[in-house]
Amino acid sequence: MTALREEVLNYVRDEGERWAELIERERRVPDELWAQLRDRGYLRLAAPREFGGQGIPLTRYLELLELFSRSHASLRMIVHVCNGIWRPLDSHATQEQRERFVLPQIAGEIKVAFTLTEPTAGTGADLRASVVREGEIYYLSGEKHLITFGTIADYLLCFARVAGTRGAAGTVALMVPPRGDGVQANVMPETMGVRGTDHAHLVFDRAPVPVVNRLGQEGEGLSIALSGFLAPSRISVAMTCVGLAARALELALAYAQQRETFGRKIAQRQAIAFRLAEMATEIEAARSLALHAAAMWEREGGAIAESSMAKLFATEMLQRVTDSALQVHGGVGYWSSSPIERVYRDARAQRFEEGTAEIQKTTIARELLRR
Repeated sequence: MTALREEVLNYVRDEGERWAELIERERRVPDELWAQLRDRGYLRLAAPREFGGQGIPLTRYLELLELFSRSHASLRMIVHVCNGIWRPLDSHATQEQRERFVLPQIAGEIKVAFTLTEPTAGTGADLRASVVREGEIYYLSGEKHLITFGTIADYLLCFARVAGTRGAAGTVALMVPPRGDGVQANVMPETMGVRGTDHAHLVFDRAPVPVVNRLGQEGEGLSIALSGFLAPSRISVAMTCVGLAARALELALAYAQQRETFGRKIAQRQAIAFRLAEMATEIEAARSLALHAAAMWEREGGAIAESSMAKLFATEMLQRVTDSALQVHGGVGYWSSSPIERVYRDARAQRFEEGTAEIQKTTIARELLRR
């Protein structure tokens, strides 16, 4: 594991930075980056060995994800999604579906996009995308948006409900091709940060989906979306915040030790030194909370409240740390020529990945009251 950590760290600092410059310049993630990450084995770190993965436990995988997160956010997004989406895919898959979808996804032969969020609803049991079954075909209608990799994926892991049902009991999980009859996949406008990552607005108009592409049974769609996926994914997002915050601190430290005012390095000034100390403390606290939640998930499963706590604290921490890092840089940090400018922009995205702060607080409060 030590050798792998060193390998990843060197990759992030060397090739990762070259990819970052290219992505920022061309506003796209090239296919060559996907291929390189696949060939290096970085897209199957967390998957079981019997499925072709490296079988790295969540707590140890997070150590690597933290390093990837110090690179460009789009590179981090690829590693994060590909190392996690096999869980909901496999949770209710038949052996035939495992061979069609799960194993090729882990091997990097196909891309799968998690397709839950809708423009006219939340991201839970109030889904409005619906299906009507006619024989052995579902006809899917509705909209999805903010779908990462939604136009470049080979399959959408799409959540909808059987027409006429309400609540979680009517939900289904379908593997839907994003191209074909009844499917419109439109690239959304460029984001503030995480530049280059494809995000789609999807429109389904009686798009045909074979019933054999349904994971689990009717009524199990929402449980597939949440079980075995949401908690580790929220913990993983928390650790990506730690990684990006560590990069921000690294940049702030380097700048503070070379910038002089009135004959002294600004790192020697108490106001700056204290700010750096606070940043380091917050990062360490967020790292510890994420690892605690991961250990609990490995030991007991669930960890619903703890994963939300980790995600909530880490995203808020990241905002504070990147803001402080930009402040240490002064005005020069606001220019696109400064590395902290990209870090500052990318940091904002994590606050709504896997649910906003308000969603996390709702989840934590619900678990507290239930207990």
